[in-house]
Amino acid sequence: MTPQALVSRRGSERIRRGHPWIFRSDVDDVAADPGDIVCVKGERGRPLGWATFSSASQITLRMISREVTPLPDLRTWLDGRLAAAAALRSSLNIDSTAWRLVNGESDGLPATVVDRYGDDSGVYFVVQTLSQASDRWLPTIIEALVAHGQPAGIVIRNDPKVRQLEGLESDVRVGYGDVPGRVAVREGTVVYETDLRAGQKTGLFLDQRENHRAAAVYTRGEALDGFTYNGGFALQMARQATSVLAIDSSAAAVATTTANARRNNLHNVDVREGNVFDELRELELSDQRFDTIALDPPAFAKNKASVARAITGYKEINLRAMRLLRPGGHLITCSCSYNVDEGQFLAVLQDAAADAHAVMGLVEKRAQSRDHPMLLAVPETYYLKCMVLRRL
Repeated sequence: MTPQALVSRRGSERIRRGHPWIFRSDVDDVAADPGDIVCVKGERGRPLGWATFSSASQITLRMISREVTPLPDLRTWLDGRLAAAAALRSSLNIDSTAWRLVNGESDGLPATVVDRYGDDSGVYFVVQTLSQASDRWLPTIIEALVAHGQPAGIVIRNDPKVRQLEGLESDVRVGYGDVPGRVAVREGTVVYETDLRAGQKTGLFLDQRENHRAAAVYTRGEALDGFTYNGGFALQMARQATSVLAIDSSAAAVATTTANARRNNLHNVDVREGNVFDELRELELSDQRFDTIALDPPAFAKNKASVARAITGYKEINLRAMRLLRPGGHLITCSCSYNVDEGQFLAVLQDAAADAHAVMGLVEKRAQSRDHPMLLAVPETYYLKCMVLRRL
């Protein structure tokens, strides 16, 4: 018997409007095993499409098709999804050797991430399967990637905490071939080294790649990069700046950024270990000023309960940065917290500017890189806000 799920009127309307997530409260009945692909039905048993089923998560159903005809076999279906995702990335003319190949729901593969890294030694994929269903698909995903991508190696990076909500264990390993300890990645003219097993996310913050490049356009004079991680903003800015001060609280990040600056023959980058909040305060007290500042903090609001505290944090670092910014200078400031939406983030920046007694103009609004596409019906896919401000 085909696994089935019956959804409420509200669930049916959510599907009709294009959102792929159906929460437990809108699932009236289900006959399926964890990770099954189920036929979704609405009132009076009307078929609505196909979805994956989770027995543990509050996101009980994730739509994968709104067609009522049966799906092809799993391998054929996955091949089609991967081919479409690869065609999109090919059309973007990405000036880098690393990009996101599969971005979950935005590519019709819910709870699935595939990032592609390449260097002189070959191509490597990093895969994350973040639901019961995609975790069951993992062997087939690897087979398809090997057949079509011909990688030298594939890393399974199933360490995000979200897997706990699906009742899944953490799992980091090489799933195919051989993967070196560090892989070189080029973004434009800058080359980084990253660890695909232990680096942030799948190795790099690929969603910031185009914002790194954009920041260089606005850079001049003395520059500051807060929360530098591996120097993503700092190294792009360094080619246009007279000097760059890069700050991070992690000793490993400081060492990596220092090594990356040396690798790129950038001798005007000073990397400092320290708490960015404290360092911004100390820089202000010492009357140091900058012409360009980039702020790319970690997600301050990982859930709705932490939004108020996150807003306080965002206001604090941006207020300090605005005070440190010389007239005519640019502030490139980011938030990767989905729970702080664009309107809230802009309001924070406005409040920070008022308290800093700084007149700030909004030059540009940016989001995650184009290989991390968004869906109009899924606001959760718009999580990264990057605002370029200019002090008048």
